[in-house]
Amino acid sequence: MKKRIFSYIENAEALAVELETELCRRPAISPDSGGTGEGDKAEFLTAWLGGRGFDTIERYDAPDPRAKGGVRPSLVLTIPGNNKDGSRLWIMSHLDVVPPGEAKLWNSDPWTVIKDDGPPGPRLIGRGVEDNQQGLVSSVLAALALAAAGVKPERTVKLLFVADEENGSGYGIVWLMKNHRELFHKDDLVLIPDGGDSRGETIEIAEKNQIWGKFTTQGKQSHGSRPDLGKNAHLAGADLALNLHYGLAEKFGETDPLFESDHSTFEPTKKDANVPNINTIPGSDVFYMDMRILPRYPVSAVNGEIKRIISEIEKKHGVTVEYEAVQSNESKPTSADSPLVAQISRAAGEVYGVKTRPVGIGGGTVGAFLRNEGIDSAVWGRMDDTAHQPNEYALIANILGDAKVMTLLMLEKG
Repeated sequence: MKKRIFSYIENAEALAVELETELCRRPAISPDSGGTGEGDKAEFLTAWLGGRGFDTIERYDAPDPRAKGGVRPSLVLTIPGNNKDGSRLWIMSHLDVVPPGEAKLWNSDPWTVIKDDGPPGPRLIGRGVEDNQQGLVSSVLAALALAAAGVKPERTVKLLFVADEENGSGYGIVWLMKNHRELFHKDDLVLIPDGGDSRGETIEIAEKNQIWGKFTTQGKQSHGSRPDLGKNAHLAGADLALNLHYGLAEKFGETDPLFESDHSTFEPTKKDANVPNINTIPGSDVFYMDMRILPRYPVSAVNGEIKRIISEIEKKHGVTVEYEAVQSNESKPTSADSPLVAQISRAAGEVYGVKTRPVGIGGGTVGAFLRNEGIDSAVWGRMDDTAHQPNEYALIANILGDAKVMTLLMLEKG
């Protein structure tokens, strides 16, 4: 049985290229990034899967008047298993992609898939082919392989093609969890093939808590020759940025080897323009910070320390500071001993001959929203990590190999 399934996948390169090509031709860019959403891509994928016998596809439309058709669609393909009462296996990939960026950095049209022999090996080049169409196509190939072999999965499998992963998931998994929570059961296991390494050794089970902070300092504008008549908002803001960077790192200074980097980070990043000329003391100043915090530290504790430091700066400089958490997330980890991690480890070991290890990351994934609801999820894939880069590519060997791993997961008893 396994031999027939793997043989189908090994001979499915043309099918993988076809699906990658058609998906890439339909840019699914968020309205937040100037696009029209996932509608065209979702409609194509529904028809393509239906033409291959998969007619158990449900569509969930999150309202968004900015998008084509006024909605952001997510799709769920259900493959009934032998054990209808056990845990279900979800494989969750996302439909949306990021814009291509500077056209001059691409060697080809980002929306036309190019097949190239490498190095590092035969690959497909185009925006979205790795992030996240590699995982999407692999999951579809796995489902097709089981169907072609006449094999029913041991447990029910649900392929979720979700919207809006690239811009915060407000119209994707967050909307689904809020409006269709009944879709997910507590004992479900969720594989998210949207990250990994070039060997397939790392299984991401935890994420750092995250705060994107905006700090607006209000002082008093004056001439550059008379700073005594003003209150320099830029100076106060710079002092605040330094105190936050070093003070928060000291306050929340423990380390955790699960993560790389192994500590919490508090980095000043973006800065808005203030005055247009050099010889004016600015009365208003805005900067931002990207804070990635080990899960042991609650966001509420970090916010409390931020407000304490702000109060000190206000008194020191005679200014006022407004703090806004532009984005704030907390994430519970999936246990390294969970059945999901063990199953991924066995399957990846069999297909790729690797010894896996659990890791934590500083970035955010859709897994956080599931873990916070008590649903085990893990991010895994074998990929070269070219996401968001010009000339993004996916190795064909990874598309087919990951599909094999997914079939093994489908055949596991729930």
